[in-house]
Amino acid sequence: MVSVPEGYAPSLGLYETQKAIGLIKNVFLVKICAALHLKRVTAPLFVDPATGLNDDLNGVERPVSFDIPAVGMNAQVVHSLAKWKRLALHDYGFYVGNGLVTDMNAIRRDEELDNLHSIYVDQWDWEKVIDREMRTTDYLENTVRRIVSAICGTLDELKWQFSGLTTELCRDVYFITAQELENRYPDLTPKQRENVIVREHRTVFIEQIGGALKSGKPHDGRAPDYDDWSLNGDLLFWHEPLGIALEISSMGIRVDAESLAAQLKIAGCEARAELPFHKMLLNDELPLTIGGGIGQSRLCMLLLGKVHIGEVQSSLWDEETRRICAEKGVILL
Repeated sequence: MVSVPEGYAPSLGLYETQKAIGLIKNVFLVKICAALHLKRVTAPLFVDPATGLNDDLNGVERPVSFDIPAVGMNAQVVHSLAKWKRLALHDYGFYVGNGLVTDMNAIRRDEELDNLHSIYVDQWDWEKVIDREMRTTDYLENTVRRIVSAICGTLDELKWQFSGLTTELCRDVYFITAQELENRYPDLTPKQRENVIVREHRTVFIEQIGGALKSGKPHDGRAPDYDDWSLNGDLLFWHEPLGIALEISSMGIRVDAESLAAQLKIAGCEARAELPFHKMLLNDELPLTIGGGIGQSRLCMLLLGKVHIGEVQSSLWDEETRRICAEKGVILL
């Protein structure tokens, strides 16, 4: 359900917003490539489901599928490129310390629509080759700090061009595991815990997401075959206009053969081990990597102080959402 805070007025007009979106996307891409040693590549909009390359997200979302008569097969619109990127690093021959970034566009038909969620997903999907010695919490956290620095640097350039913007971000990242967060606030839901901790610390990385906590439930769902649940996390910033924690990135060090086998068993997905991508992983034929997605529209929302994702991307909305936004002066693209 959409909600618009009382007294909300966008800092930028309709066309100024478009110019600012273009600036954010151009500046941030340069900064993230420099920060993480990435090179831009072209990625698919759809894949063959038989390859096992599509991201299963939480395991319940239905991919958009369609037949292609010209090639006699079906295709699936990607949910994300978490697996494809790792295979691409292998095919491109990237070496340790370097990686790729791509514009990922997806359709998530089962998304519940609200201020932050749309059926259209756009993000910078990135992946980087590492070696076994880099599969540590320290390396993960250092990478998170580099991403935060790129985001804050983009905001600096944006505010220089658009002086009316008042967004402030904290460059210092507070790290906490999902279990530590549950221990601290056992009576709150995961989303409530996020809001409390991010309100206090402004920029937070919640680690170790996917496995069951002591409560018996995970902090949030994660597919078992891309992130290592002990070496991953979510990056959140405090979003003042909505008064909430805004997730900008889900990322992590990816599974190796050992953690993949263990997580497939926990998730009851052991049959996936027979898919081509998973076979390559289990046979150590793919590079060890770290990677994630950084939401393009989410980042624009954050930096521009917008209260609805439809202010920075073009999608489809239900009649009630359109009515509320029109009454509150929120212009949906």
